[in-house]
Amino acid sequence: MKKGFAISVCALVLVFALVFALYTERNRGGVDSSPPGEAEKTDDLIVIGFSQVGAESDWRMANTKSMRETFTEANGYRLILKDAQQKQANQIDAIRDFVSQKVDYIVLAPVTEEGWDEALKEAKDAGIPFIVVDRMIKVSDQGLYTCWVGSDFRKEGDIAVAWMEKNFASADEVVIAHLQGNLGSSAQIGRTEGLQAGVDRNVNWKVAVRDSGDFTQVKGKEVMARILKQYDKIDVLYCENDNMAFGAMEAMDEAGWPYGASADIAIISFDATRGGLEATLAGKINYNVECNPLHGPRVESLIRQLEKGETPSKLAYVDEEAFDAATITRQSVDAREY
Repeated sequence: MKKGFAISVCALVLVFALVFALYTERNRGGVDSSPPGEAEKTDDLIVIGFSQVGAESDWRMANTKSMRETFTEANGYRLILKDAQQKQANQIDAIRDFVSQKVDYIVLAPVTEEGWDEALKEAKDAGIPFIVVDRMIKVSDQGLYTCWVGSDFRKEGDIAVAWMEKNFASADEVVIAHLQGNLGSSAQIGRTEGLQAGVDRNVNWKVAVRDSGDFTQVKGKEVMARILKQYDKIDVLYCENDNMAFGAMEAMDEAGWPYGASADIAIISFDATRGGLEATLAGKINYNVECNPLHGPRVESLIRQLEKGETPSKLAYVDEEAFDAATITRQSVDAREY
């Protein structure tokens, strides 16, 4: 009896182990739970394949959360999300996997602007509508993607530069340290172009150093620590997102460099995340330009149009605002959803 009971227990343990192994393999990484081959479909679920850049910043995580909360089974969707870990090759593989699974729509938040023609052509040949979100892409044929929704990054840069021109109008010289994001991404290109246009207009402005912090807090701190060892004077730190600004502030704190609204170094940042707005309210960031990540409902609106046989606008820009440490309110911070 005891021997039979032991065999039964062993068998039961093996069954549970097998089930757990299959479940773990199917859901590894929490980003792709689809089986190989054709994506599972039902009559009432629209299958979305979403290739996300990664999780490099607070903005990016809020963007992913917005997509997850929008494309739920309760809302009539099945979302297959793949994290590219900031590598274009991973995104191209994801697109091809979505094509092989015959998803209903492909959504791409591209890591960079160029190098998409071949993968997008495969999606188009398969008859799958392709929606680009957040950053822009450059392709030889605009017909390779259906539509795009996101921010006007050059406009964001222009807004930041207008603040600089107003607040440094009487300065004999303005020395700028520029922390760029992922080189080649739309956000980096647009925000850099905005700053460069300001430098070209103002002969007393000088970009002393430009370096990429990859939109991450760790790299922002690393780059800023190096800059502080090389330069004795900085008037403006132009950070292309909040997380790099957070890292740069850590480096300045450790080096004993004062910054912000009550100091000589003004910080301009982008994204206006809740953390960024808290820093702006505290006077640590002088000016913060919004970049809204809540694209889930916007993408869904485009899909609903396509489902009805309508043709959405090719480009859809998001309305955004900016926040000055001198005028921001607690209400603005508390109202921030991300």
